[in-house]
Amino acid sequence: MLELDEVRRLTGPNLLWDKPGAIVDVLLTEADKPEVLAHWNKWIERLLTDFGWQAQSHTYREHEHGFNFAISAPIDALYTACEVAELAWHCCASEVQQQALPDWKERMRALRAELVQEQNPLMLSIIENAGHHNVSCLFDDDELSLGMGAQQDRWPVDELPLVDKIDWAKYQHIPCAFITGTNGKSTCVRLASQIAKAQGICAGVTSTDFIRVGDVIIEHGDYSGPGGARMLLRDKRTEMAFLEVARGGILRRGLPVHHVDAALITNVASDHLGQYGIYTVEALAQTKFVVAKALSKEGVLVVNADNDLVVQHAKTLKNTLCWFSCKEFNPEVQQQISTGGRAVFVRSGEVYYHQNGEYQAICNIHDISMTLQGAASHNVQNALGVVGLCKALGLSNEAIVSGLKNFGSDALDNPGRGNIYNINGSQVIVDFAHNEHGMKAVVDMARHMPANKYVAMFSHAGDRSDQEIFALTDAVLGLNAALYIPAEVEKYLRGRQPNEVSSLVQQHLMSANVLGQQIMLAASPLVGVKTALAHASPGDVVLLFVLDQRQEIHEWLSHLAD
Repeated sequence: MLELDEVRRLTGPNLLWDKPGAIVDVLLTEADKPEVLAHWNKWIERLLTDFGWQAQSHTYREHEHGFNFAISAPIDALYTACEVAELAWHCCASEVQQQALPDWKERMRALRAELVQEQNPLMLSIIENAGHHNVSCLFDDDELSLGMGAQQDRWPVDELPLVDKIDWAKYQHIPCAFITGTNGKSTCVRLASQIAKAQGICAGVTSTDFIRVGDVIIEHGDYSGPGGARMLLRDKRTEMAFLEVARGGILRRGLPVHHVDAALITNVASDHLGQYGIYTVEALAQTKFVVAKALSKEGVLVVNADNDLVVQHAKTLKNTLCWFSCKEFNPEVQQQISTGGRAVFVRSGEVYYHQNGEYQAICNIHDISMTLQGAASHNVQNALGVVGLCKALGLSNEAIVSGLKNFGSDALDNPGRGNIYNINGSQVIVDFAHNEHGMKAVVDMARHMPANKYVAMFSHAGDRSDQEIFALTDAVLGLNAALYIPAEVEKYLRGRQPNEVSSLVQQHLMSANVLGQQIMLAASPLVGVKTALAHASPGDVVLLFVLDQRQEIHEWLSHLAD
């Protein structure tokens, strides 16, 4: 079987290459991959030639279940490029399956007509000249902008200025950083912005939760892709930008901007495998490391020396690196120090920064609020990564210390990331972690908090495999709780039947020797939270993994909190 999964535009540097264009995701079942590839190459080369795009090129990525095929294209013709790539695939698939080919003449006529409608020579000229003048240029279907923050202007794409009328000198770059990884991204962009604020800088943040400029949230929702970056960088209040870059955005469109001053990779672990041709953790790591393609010549890539996959991939790069580790004698950190390179590490509970043979004591771990006296080891790592990132951006030690000390684990500073509520003598932890790596980290944090007993409420999305659901449940089992409350999440059934996921979890808990009276099913996360609190006593720790109804749960807990 040959299945066309998706066709989409590539606007920025991406997993396959650095060029704009179009990508075709195809899934193959019991098909001869070399044969399919040969037919694809034949048809895409013919099509590019007949269409007059001889200057364009094509590439591919093979994966366990098929291919990602990509073609390059002029930046003002990406919708047409999608149609071109899709036609090439239909011809390829038809030939392989010995079916009738599409009407070539008619399709070429339609493609040429579409190209005429889409082309914008003036926009193309402005983009080219912006590159010559080292001016940032952001564009979408509706607008084009030059510069960033206060030093930028934007125009509708059909009302662009003539190139010789543009005062290029007035458009300036602002410091920008990418933050990616499997877990910790949102915490890191928020912490980094607090550090910038401590230095008197109005920092902007894009994330999977919101876009924020300074202390003002301008949009709620997932803005970890190019659209969020454009909105933030076009806001005249933005003086420094911390852009959360998620796996999905990189794979769908590529990086949101072409040039940044620094980037942070927090960690790489299994999550969301099986989408866009990413079926292994190694391929996921390659996706995360795409951020290195946007680093300026002087840019710094901050990487986690305690994460094996990060170490493996970082060692292949020629970028300037800053390693961070919870262990002073981590081999990558020690190697970095021996060559005078950048490193952030912990020595006797103190965070140190090293560069060019100089050691700077930054802050004691116990003084960093979000680490909970060091109990939250994942937030120790997040703090170290942000220190490296902020040093790369030239922020002062004083600002870094202020941000670290004042950034809390509450729902105001870091909503949904290890928020702690004190309710009737119980400590209640709320976290949005939804993958094994993240859930284990939060469970480890909770286990470091003294408790008479532990209570856990959790839920899983239906688009996970049974084995993935079992692995996530095993992560919660590490809490050794007195009561487990699997909650149904109707919003995220994603092909499962009602109560199917909860029943799977219940069966898996019982197979792990959890007694039936230790399991209580809940109809929703909010019901699960209320059930957990009803069974908590003073001195208990209640861990709530909240997948849905986040605002309602926050409001309910806030009302009860001491």
